[in-house]
Amino acid sequence: MAEKSKYKRVILKLSGEALAGDKGFGIDPETVESIASQIKDVTECGLEVAIVNGGLSGSSKGMDRATADYMGMLATVINSLALQDALETLGVPTRVQTAIEMRQIAETYIRRRAIRHMEKERVVIFAAGTGNPYFSTDTTAALRAAEVEADAILMAKKGVDGVYDCDPAKNKDAVMFEKLDYIEVIQRKLSVMDSTAISLCMDNKIPIVVFNIDKPGNILRAALGEEIGTLVGGK
Repeated sequence: MAEKSKYKRVILKLSGEALAGDKGFGIDPETVESIASQIKDVTECGLEVAIVNGGLSGSSKGMDRATADYMGMLATVINSLALQDALETLGVPTRVQTAIEMRQIAETYIRRRAIRHMEKERVVIFAAGTGNPYFSTDTTAALRAAEVEADAILMAKKGVDGVYDCDPAKNKDAVMFEKLDYIEVIQRKLSVMDSTAISLCMDNKIPIVVFNIDKPGNILRAALGEEIGTLVGGK
């Protein structure tokens, strides 16, 4: 069935809020189970899957930026372990690789090993961002997609169907784009990814599919290349 998809290898980008469900904080077991089930559906279609998790840190205003960023990286590790457990409960072989060495709980990120895991039909979860402060998990997704030669980044958003010309929560007349160029996203300062991540995707010609994760089955639809949400770059 993978032959019917326009992609072979994808990076799924999940926000920290995505795993929190309606609570808006922490990890909601039912939400994690639902996401894991959808990821299983993707793997059963023969696609190779890697995941980049976001994280919600407890940083407050005035905290040192580097410290807050490191807290956020640790939060992504917690989220990654929760998702790994849910996936393996469903029988999906999974490996967590961290950019910060944590040998007792996860592998250290090694590009060739990550690619080999995916070739062996294992889901790889990239945790701890890039391992450096001042870089977002969006940038991590773009960087890892380039490194493992992913065909697309699936950008799962909570509560919105794609990319809009303005905030749909504040403006009922907001218009959703079906397709955008990378440079247009940067020039309009649209809320897709930060400019560093978008530039990386543009330089490496990695398409981005922005879609609503709240609708069951959307992860599979995005992975199979169906017309869903907003496509940035690509054809």
